[in-house]
Amino acid sequence: MTANQTVQNLISEIGKVIKGKDDIIRKCLMAIFASGHILLEDVPGLGKTTLAMAFSTALGLDSKRIQFTPDTMPSDITGTAFYDERTRKFEYMPGVVMCNLLLGDEINRTSAKTQSALLEAMAEEKVTVDGVRYPLPNPFIVMATQNPITSSGTQPLPDSQLDRFMVKLSMGYPDAKAELAMLRNVQGKQQRQKVSPVLTSEEVLQIRDQVNEIHFEEELLNYLIRLCDATRQREDIVLGISPRGLIAFMQMSRACAFCEGRDYVIPEDMLAVFGDCCAHRLFLSGRAKREGRSAVQILNQIIEETPAPELLK
Repeated sequence: MTANQTVQNLISEIGKVIKGKDDIIRKCLMAIFASGHILLEDVPGLGKTTLAMAFSTALGLDSKRIQFTPDTMPSDITGTAFYDERTRKFEYMPGVVMCNLLLGDEINRTSAKTQSALLEAMAEEKVTVDGVRYPLPNPFIVMATQNPITSSGTQPLPDSQLDRFMVKLSMGYPDAKAELAMLRNVQGKQQRQKVSPVLTSEEVLQIRDQVNEIHFEEELLNYLIRLCDATRQREDIVLGISPRGLIAFMQMSRACAFCEGRDYVIPEDMLAVFGDCCAHRLFLSGRAKREGRSAVQILNQIIEETPAPELLK
């Protein structure tokens, strides 16, 4: 089965429970194949949790879910050590992070201390408890959700945490056709379709290895650097793309090429993921915010102003 067929099978399988969002499903697959983590920002009730659970089944991953609340503790995520009187030793009790796919619901409803407990896990795929480091299962993926509307009990993610998410996506409301299909299922009390496994966790790791081998032309690497460097030179951007963001952009471009069935990157791959991969990493100036300019709008302007490679011309 070719890479393109694999991707189409996954989109079709996950599309059984998530209607009309093939583009979002595809971008989530890219992030997973690129060894990244995903932040879903949307109002409640759009199917973010259902999407994550569908991915865990279709990709053959062991998944866990944690509902973040103001009283969630870091040990709930990383685990804790307890003294066993029988063995007279401290034993490690794993936290919710010990899985292949962790769904963190409403991550911005918990404290900064608890949010930071995910930093080491997301960056190094390890957790430290009482000075002892424990490796996480491989692959390890975080799909976190947050409510974009600031309200009582929410705390925005710090820049360092946002930078560890490869992409930030928004599902948005379904179109009329998708909503009609949903209402018909509810009205007819039809049994909910089940998602079937398409890949195993071992096959996901194999795909990640293939993505790492996708060829990136030197000219395109320089174009990638110019795009990211432009975000650091503008007056309307206080904080531009970090080196970690630069690597994430490169890996997402490779994953996009893989999903298209190619073993090399073309400029269209880069432009297709630039906004999703980089917009959440920017910190805009006060003037840009007052003028109502968004990070995506500024990134589109950067694309227009940055000299394109000959391949794109």
